[in-house]
Amino acid sequence: MLQPKRTKFRKAFKGRIRGASKGGFSLNFGQFGLKALEPERITARQIEAARRAMTRHMKRAGRVWIRIFPDVPISKKPTEVRMGKGKGAPELWRCASRRAASCSRSTAFPRPWRARP
Repeated sequence: MLQPKRTKFRKAFKGRIRGASKGGFSLNFGQFGLKALEPERITARQIEAARRAMTRHMKRAGRVWIRIFPDVPISKKPTEVRMGKGKGAPELWRCASRRAASCSRSTAFPRPWRARP
């Protein structure tokens, strides 16, 4: 799964994501693309699941570019813990995807150009 090697701060604020993306919504390379229709937080597990589904659907014949990276830590407190005593430990990673942002691109190569037969 995707996650940064190191970060400046261990925990981060939740933040707000509103509006459309400023760039990265046009298809500059590749033949197909996944586009976010509404602003939402995407976890590293969701990005990995989408990558696996795309490569399986293409039968590993093309190339996939993931254009987003989960760089914001999400902290959670363990279950059945009383209120207070600070913020929980970092549990997972996510990225904020704005509306109309291109998340990934792919190219499906024709049969003769495949790397593996």
